[in-house]
Amino acid sequence: MQEDFLHYIWKHKKIGVNNLKTVNGAPVVINSVGQHNYNSGPDFFNAQLKIGNQLWAGNVEIHIKSSDWFLHNHEQDKAYDNVILHVVWEDDTEVFRKDNSVIPTLELKNIVDDGLLHNFERLFAKQNKWINCENDFAIIDSFILDNWLERLYFERLERKSKNIETLLAGSKNDWEAVLFKMLTRNFGLKVNGESFFSLAQSIDFSIIRKTRNTPLVLEALLLGQSGLLEQDVEDAYHLSLKKEYEFLKLKFNLNNTQVLPLQFFRLRPPNFPTIRLSQLASLYGTNQNLFSKIIEIKKLEEFYELFKVSTSKFWESHYTFQKKSKTSKKTLTKSFVDLLLINTILPLKFSYAKQKGEEIDNEIIKLATSITSEKNNIIKAFNNLKKVSNSSLHSQALIQLKSEYCDKNKCLQCAIGNSLISANA
Repeated sequence: MQEDFLHYIWKHKKIGVNNLKTVNGAPVVINSVGQHNYNSGPDFFNAQLKIGNQLWAGNVEIHIKSSDWFLHNHEQDKAYDNVILHVVWEDDTEVFRKDNSVIPTLELKNIVDDGLLHNFERLFAKQNKWINCENDFAIIDSFILDNWLERLYFERLERKSKNIETLLAGSKNDWEAVLFKMLTRNFGLKVNGESFFSLAQSIDFSIIRKTRNTPLVLEALLLGQSGLLEQDVEDAYHLSLKKEYEFLKLKFNLNNTQVLPLQFFRLRPPNFPTIRLSQLASLYGTNQNLFSKIIEIKKLEEFYELFKVSTSKFWESHYTFQKKSKTSKKTLTKSFVDLLLINTILPLKFSYAKQKGEEIDNEIIKLATSITSEKNNIIKAFNNLKKVSNSSLHSQALIQLKSEYCDKNKCLQCAIGNSLISANA
C-alpha cells in the first residue's frame, strides 16, 4: 500500500460517500475534501465535513496506519492541531491532539472497491517495464490523452519559464540579452550547448550590439571568445579574424577563461562549432531588434524566413580553418530552425506574454502543432506503444510525461494513470 494511493482515494472520493462512519461509529459526510497540500503539514487543507451532528472545517491527515501519527511525531507539532479527521488504511491505535482530545478516524481498507485496488496493484506491479502503464497505453481514450498532452506541454513551458526568469534577472531584464543566451546555447545543440552558453555568458550583450553591424567583427568576437582562433593557422581569413579579436579583447576587456572547450568529435560537419557560430553571427548581423521581431511573428513560415541565414563566404568552402572542402551554401535547415523554435522561441514568447499578463495560449498551440515532432528515443518508445506524437506539442509533452511522471512513478497524479486505476471500478 502507498500513502499516495490513499491521497488519490480521498481526493477523488473513490469510496462510497454514503454511510461513511468513523471507527467509533460516528457518521461522516464529506462536503469538501479540502485542498491537496504537497508541502509540509497536513495532507489536505480546509476540508469541510460533518462528523456526527457537528460541522467541521479544518485539515485532514492521511496515513497507512494510525500509529504513523506518532511515528512522524505529529502529536508534538502545532501544524497538526487543526486536523479534524485522520484517514487511514488500517486503524491500529487511537490518536490524540496535543490537548489530549481524540481525533476521529476513518478506516479505508474495508470500504475501497476491490476493482480499484486491483487496478492500482496491477499498475504498480514490480515488473521490468519501461513505464508502468506500457501494457495499457494503447487503449487510453484519445480524448483523455490529447487533453493531458496539451496540459503537459504547458507544464513544460512553465518549467522553462522559470529558467528564463533566472536568465532575465541576471541580464537586468534585457530580453534581447536573454534571447542571445538561449539561441547561442541551442546553436550548440546537445554536444556543445553548454560550451556555447558559457560563451554567451562571457560576453555582455552590449558588446554584441556594438559589433553586429560589421560581419567580420562579430564573427571574430564569437570565434575568438570561444577559443577557436588560438591555434596558429597560415590562412589569411584566420589571421584577419585573429587580429580583429585581439583588438576587441583589449577594447572590451574580454576574458574567455570560463568558456568551456568546444567539441568536434562525433559531430556531422554542418554542426561543427565553426559553422554554427558563423551562422549565429550572420543572424545577428542581419537582424536588428531580433527579440521584437520574434514576438511579433505569429506564422511558422515567417519564422523560417527570419532564420534563413548562412555562414560568411569563407565557410562555404571550409568546415575548419585547416582544410578546404567542397563549396556549398551552409544555410540553417528547416529541422534546425524547428529545434530553435521548440527550445528557444516558443518558451520565450510564452514567458514574455506571461510577464506582460497577456493570453497567447492559442497562438502557442497553433505554432507548436504545426512544427514536426522531435525524434528521439523517448518519442520512439511512446510511438511504439501507440502512434501518438504528430507534432512538437506532442513530443515536448511526452518528454515531460516521461521525465516528470513515469520516471518518478507519479501515476496517481497523471491523467493516464487515473483513467487506468478508475477503469471498471
